[in-house]
Amino acid sequence: MAWVETIVCSSKKGSDARLRRMLNARQEYKRRQDGCIGAWVGRGAENTDMLLVQSAFKSAEDWRKISETIQATLDVEDGGIEGLLLGPPLVGIFEIPDDQLHVMGSPDNS
Repeated sequence: MAWVETIVCSSKKGSDARLRRMLNARQEYKRRQDGCIGAWVGRGAENTDMLLVQSAFKSAEDWRKISETIQATLDVEDGGIEGLLLGPPLVGIFEIPDDQLHVMGSPDNS
């Protein structure tokens, strides 16, 4: 079973660009780690201040290890993202059967 972390959040007024940069840096970091299947950030279609942050991991242990590493490195370096959020984020962790995760590939733009 793969683990998919889903976060929905909004930025405080005036901090949108910085929050997006920091989230993108964290997602890029995750993508470079063993155990990460994929990681991305999306903006709300009608509310561009709303962000969807998703990451997929091979296992719960991979999620835990990568999350702890981000807290110990990136959060220490830049102070973390909490101060840039409008309010508490909506966070969920979901188990997805490995054979269903293949649908997360890149869309065909032809």
